[in-house]
Amino acid sequence: MSHQTPATHRPLTTALAEAAAMAGHAPSVHNTQPWRWRVLPDALELRVARDRQLAATDPEGELLTLSCGAALHHARLALAAEGWTATVHRMPDPADPDLLARLTDPQPIGADPDAMRMVQCMQVRHTDRRPVSGEPIADDTLSAIASAAGREGARLEILDRDQVLQLAASASHAATVEAEDSQLREELDYWTSRAGGMGLTPEVLPEQPPQTTVPGRDFGRPGTLPVGPGHDQAASYGLLYGEEDEPVSWLRAGEALSAAWLTATRLGVSAVPLSGVVEVPATRQTLRQVLAGLGYPYLVLRLGIADPAHAGPPHTPRLPREQVVDTSAVDGGA
Repeated sequence: MSHQTPATHRPLTTALAEAAAMAGHAPSVHNTQPWRWRVLPDALELRVARDRQLAATDPEGELLTLSCGAALHHARLALAAEGWTATVHRMPDPADPDLLARLTDPQPIGADPDAMRMVQCMQVRHTDRRPVSGEPIADDTLSAIASAAGREGARLEILDRDQVLQLAASASHAATVEAEDSQLREELDYWTSRAGGMGLTPEVLPEQPPQTTVPGRDFGRPGTLPVGPGHDQAASYGLLYGEEDEPVSWLRAGEALSAAWLTATRLGVSAVPLSGVVEVPATRQTLRQVLAGLGYPYLVLRLGIADPAHAGPPHTPRLPREQVVDTSAVDGGA
C-alpha cells in the first residue's frame, strides 16, 4: 500500500511500527511489558503476552490488561504525533480474548502538536519512589490530571484527608497479606532480580523504606535508590476507578492511567502507582467503600512534586522492539 501523508512523508506501515515501538515506553506492573504488537499493511493489533503475566499477583490478568491499555494509549498518541488517526476496536473478537485491540482505517490528518508534546513526555516519564518535596500540588494541576483520565473512560478521584487515612490502613493490611504469601514473594523476587530488558532493577528501588503516609510496596530487597530524609505529607493520592469490572474496563483504565500520568509529567508532577491495595480482595473491597460504592477501583496513584535537589532514578529497562513488535506481515517491516 502506498498510504502517504504530507505531514510525514513516511509510509503507513512505518508509522504503525514506530507507534508500536514507542508504546514500549508505557508503564506496566513490575515492568513486565506484557504486550505484543502485530503490524499489518493497514492496521495494528495489540495482544497479551501471557508469558509475562504475574500468575500469583494478578491471576485474573486485570493489571496485565491495564498495563496493555497504557501501551495502547501510548501507541494512539504516537500515531497522532506522526500525523495519523485510526479507529480503535477494543476487545474486537469474543472468541480471541488475548486480542485486546485493533487499530484500523488509518487516515492522514497532519501531525498533532499536543500529541507530539505527549510523545516527548513518554520518553522522560518514569516511576520515582522517593519521598516527594514539601510543595503541594496546585488544585488546577490535580484537576487537569483527573480530567485527562476522565477523557479516556475512567475516573481519577483525588482523595481527601480521611480517605487517604483509609487508604493508608488498607495499603498496610494489603502489604501484610502479601508478605505472608510465599508465591507472591517468589514472583516479586523473580521480577526484582532478573536481567534482560524487563523487571525492576536495584537503581529504581529504594535503599530503605521511605517515610510515607501510605506505605508503598515492600519489594523484599533493598535497592540502591537513596531516599533522603523527606516525607510525603505534601503528596496527593488519586484512586482510578470505573463503573464496570470487565476486561474492557481494565483496558480503558490503562488508557486513562497513561493519559493522567503523561499529563502529570508535562505539568512537573511525579506519579507512583500503588497496586498492592487492589491486588488483595479484602482491601479492594475497602476501596469500593472509600468510593461509596460508586465504582470499581483499578489502581491508586501517589502524586507529588519531586525533590528538585536530587536526581531521580534512571528509567527501567525495556525489551528490544523485535521482541514486542511483529512486522513479518509487512515484509520484514518498517
